[in-house]
Amino acid sequence: MSKSAIPEHSYEADLRLLQIELVKLQRHTIQKGKRLLVIFEGRDTAGKDGSIKSITEHLSPRDSRVVALNKPSPREEGEWYFQRYVAQLPTAGEFVLFNRSWYNRAGVEKVMGFCTDEQYKQFMATVNEFESLLVGSDIQLIKYYLDISKEEQAIRLKDRAKDPLKQWKISPINQKAQKMWDAYSDARDKMLKHTSSVVAPWTAVSANDKKLAHLNLIADLLSRVDYPDKDKKILKIDPKIVLNWPANSKKLPKLAK
Repeated sequence: MSKSAIPEHSYEADLRLLQIELVKLQRHTIQKGKRLLVIFEGRDTAGKDGSIKSITEHLSPRDSRVVALNKPSPREEGEWYFQRYVAQLPTAGEFVLFNRSWYNRAGVEKVMGFCTDEQYKQFMATVNEFESLLVGSDIQLIKYYLDISKEEQAIRLKDRAKDPLKQWKISPINQKAQKMWDAYSDARDKMLKHTSSVVAPWTAVSANDKKLAHLNLIADLLSRVDYPDKDKKILKIDPKIVLNWPANSKKLPKLAK
């Protein structure tokens, strides 16, 4: 993994301040019965697990939940595509983080041939309406796509292969990430262009530097959610790391090709 541009002591100090803000946010979410859903998508090895851990580390486990679903069972394959995800949506006072989501259909399923062209087209035609229904039901939905370079992904894949504590992260799909790089780039671009809506736009995070990605992602998340006593001066967001664009825009920010 590439060396971070931020020293460890500075990272830990900045992260602590942001995590205090996350606790404030959770307290407000519980008190007001809010429902917050944050989706994490991205390249293989882009750091979704670490980003989520940096958010949830000091949150109440009773009122926050990480959802990382396995591949669908035979029964689930016969259901409405969104059905198993609906069962995981936040209840009042709950903060839920999806480590991959229904966007599997627009990414790995599309690239690896795990869905038909018709299933893919149906998903792309209906997902914006589905998310509009969620937002209309008072679920605050925030979507992040973590992006890294092909070179950085290669470094991280090699690191996983050598680290006995990361063996569980290695899968046949991960092993094809480099070979299928261009196909994943094309699927990513189509997904972001067609599913960044007014009510649920995408935000891309340049995650080559994991520590800077964590700090900027959390600062961006906190900036999007209302809660009392927000310390706005610490919510520093680097526009070169957090990449936004207007909803329904056909021009994407500069992402890894």
